[in-house]
Amino acid sequence: MKYFKCLKSDVDPKPFLDEIDGVENAWNLVTGRQDKVQVQREALAIPLRGLRKSAIRGRERRDVHESRWTTSSNKFPLASTFLENFAVEQKSLLGRAKIVCLPAGKRVYPHIDRGMYYRVRNRYHLVLRSTAGSWMKAGDEEVRMREGELWWFDNDQMHEASNDGDEDRIHMIFDMLPAALANDVFGDAA
Repeated sequence: MKYFKCLKSDVDPKPFLDEIDGVENAWNLVTGRQDKVQVQREALAIPLRGLRKSAIRGRERRDVHESRWTTSSNKFPLASTFLENFAVEQKSLLGRAKIVCLPAGKRVYPHIDRGMYYRVRNRYHLVLRSTAGSWMKAGDEEVRMREGELWWFDNDQMHEASNDGDEDRIHMIFDMLPAALANDVFGDAA
């Protein structure tokens, strides 16, 4: 496969799910993704890291490289620590990150993540819950990701996802910039 790669298959999802369950109304704290991004309208999200709005300065949101922890991320210390540790392991800088719920019977519509931010970063999915396995397609390849698996995939390709199971599908989705590219992206600020 050229658009997908399973990097780990033994991550215990239970602590992450317990952390989410421990936050009252976690899925409704921020609704920008489903309200504003048409292809994501059926998904719920908990943003952990987002773009740094002060860095926009005339750029499109998809071209803003700078990111920050969200105000609600402190409610998810296990998820945050996992992201930080995996970035170190991958010799990368952590970018945007979110926990995403795709309810049963819902989908993420076909799209390509456009913009300079996405061109230089790697996209990852950590499957926290998916009783039927998480179906996803990128380019001409399809996979069914399982709970506890951590996947890289090429979001430069047309991609889509659906939940054909009867329970919510929950993933942690995040981006990382290889440290070797940091100076090219951020200049002396890296």
